[in-house]
Amino acid sequence: MPRKVQDGHTVYLSHNHFGDLKSYYILPKITDFGLSHHQDASPVLNRHPIQPDEYRAPEVILSAGWSYSADIWNLGLLMWNLLERRDLFSKVRDDHGKYNLAAHLAEMIALLGPPPKELIQREKEGLKWNWAPAVQNAEGRTYTTASEWFGGPFFDENGEFLHKSLIPQNLKMEDTIHALEGGKKDQFLAFARKMLRWLPDDRFTAKELIEDPWLSDDLIRRGA
Repeated sequence: MPRKVQDGHTVYLSHNHFGDLKSYYILPKITDFGLSHHQDASPVLNRHPIQPDEYRAPEVILSAGWSYSADIWNLGLLMWNLLERRDLFSKVRDDHGKYNLAAHLAEMIALLGPPPKELIQREKEGLKWNWAPAVQNAEGRTYTTASEWFGGPFFDENGEFLHKSLIPQNLKMEDTIHALEGGKKDQFLAFARKMLRWLPDDRFTAKELIEDPWLSDDLIRRGA
């Protein structure tokens, strides 16, 4: 690809047919419609596996039933990539790079606190569901239940997490943000916590989030 290095930065040739690059010429485009899922008015939630590993919502891992609010969870995590250039959940893989769902839940517990009993009960109910048709993974293996796919259950009959040794100690969400300080940091974390909640029904909707004070801040609107 044609490119040049200027002031220490690599600049690639742009095929821009819309004139000079200006902010109001940038056209957003939604892609991956082949991976999208339509949710109708039915009260029955989806239970098959979705989302990239680091972005997977707790209700998906627990087969507790997911809907549009799983996207809100993803939006909350994406802000760490944009602001800190890192994943919020950074301890979800073992020494061989394999995704570990128990470690993922353990890090959620460290950052968000223990999950509510309602969600744990939904996991128990989700274990009774069979997927039809069966779901195939990247290696070609097929699974008919969430426990087969994800390796659950992750909580015992008393609602206790079965992998407590994996919970990181002294890990706080406040310590994951370094790009902001003071009131700006507090405001950002308050905004993020409206999306990163255990129960899907407790997460704010996109309409509610767009009215949040952090998004209405003058610096945000000016793109500073």
